[in-house]
Amino acid sequence: MRVRNGGRAIIAVVIASAALVGCTSRSTTSSNATTSSRPVPPSSGGGGVTGSTVLNAVAPADGSFLVHGSYPSSPSRCKHAKPPRLLARYPGKLTIVRSGDGTLGVTVTLPFESYLDGLAEVPSSWPAAALEAQAIAARSYALAETGWHGPAGGTLANPICATTSCQVYGGIPVPLEKTTHRWYAAVHRTAGQVLMYGERPADTVYFSTSNGHTYGNDQVFGSDPLPYLRPVPEHDDHASPESHWTVQLPFSDLTSFLRAAGEWPGGPRITRAQVHGGTVDLSGAGVTRSVDLDTLRSDVNEWSPCLSPGRYPPAGWNGVQLAETIPSAWMTATAAPTALVVRGRGWGHGVGMVQWGAYGKAKRGLTAAEILSFYYGGLRPTSYPEPGLIHVRVASGLTSITLRASAAGASVGPHHVGTAPVVVTGGSAITVSGPGLAP
Repeated sequence: MRVRNGGRAIIAVVIASAALVGCTSRSTTSSNATTSSRPVPPSSGGGGVTGSTVLNAVAPADGSFLVHGSYPSSPSRCKHAKPPRLLARYPGKLTIVRSGDGTLGVTVTLPFESYLDGLAEVPSSWPAAALEAQAIAARSYALAETGWHGPAGGTLANPICATTSCQVYGGIPVPLEKTTHRWYAAVHRTAGQVLMYGERPADTVYFSTSNGHTYGNDQVFGSDPLPYLRPVPEHDDHASPESHWTVQLPFSDLTSFLRAAGEWPGGPRITRAQVHGGTVDLSGAGVTRSVDLDTLRSDVNEWSPCLSPGRYPPAGWNGVQLAETIPSAWMTATAAPTALVVRGRGWGHGVGMVQWGAYGKAKRGLTAAEILSFYYGGLRPTSYPEPGLIHVRVASGLTSITLRASAAGASVGPHHVGTAPVVVTGGSAITVSGPGLAP
């Protein structure tokens, strides 16, 4: 559920952390972590094989770890392909677990309100009422998703993921953005405020941009209908780049994308298209293929930024790059002489609060409570006991991790560490190495 700077959000559906290059990356960098899959010998600073499948790293008091993670290298057909990297700054405790294949996963345990501080769902420059509505919706969703029912200050037993399959948790921004303090202030002003349905926090799902209205949860997710997730009209999300979009796919490009996806054979090129309802009939040099629009959308979204990264996704109506080449299934297609033209509206699953709609309503002067009441069937914020700590799964599949503490007083396993880098490597065992390690 992320809105990028200029407009994107979705809740319920991607992979590993908000700092993965090629995913929903906050920033990119190269890592100085070793990528060997074998344990490395301890450096002159100490360390070595831990003999365990779990390693705990505790940040200094009121401090954090800057985390660089490396993933296994793999061949790619994409132009200008860059290996994925993890770059993030996390407070609290990191639990590093070695999987059976030797790769490393990272879970962060931190105060619940600090978790909300680190969400990367909407631009922090947005109006205060929209930020407050987002903070309350995110708090409610996290409690509902994890099944929280404990006493105030307890620890959530169930972890939450850090991606758009849950909520995008990015940690402390790297680098820190000028307006980040506005998001922090919205989280703190709404501390303890939750939307409730009966005795439980409401499942306050949300998404980026509508096609003119929202949908019921039963229509999209197939779950039993909830009275606070009913369809409502949307007239306030027109500032989103995805509010209305038109994408031209020249037949030469479409040939490349569908060929890569296995939907079009090698050799001939597509030279003609005919649209029949939800199906596109493609032909060229005596070859004909029929592709349904949902499959075409999926193939184009996967391969267009990979094979033509300079042109896809294209810019939206306001010059801001679209979230995806074909942002949503709320679309129609028409055939032009040399291209397939796709027009549509919106981005996201369509249920609950429209984040760009909340932006527009805040611009019109609505309060956070009024915004939330509109989208969630009249529910209004109320106080509810919060957990003290939450576990957040931030990454998996790493070959190595470089940790750099923000100040003295941190520990990595049994070692006390300063601000010098510490390298944790996977493989047949977890290995810790780096300057300044002490027992």
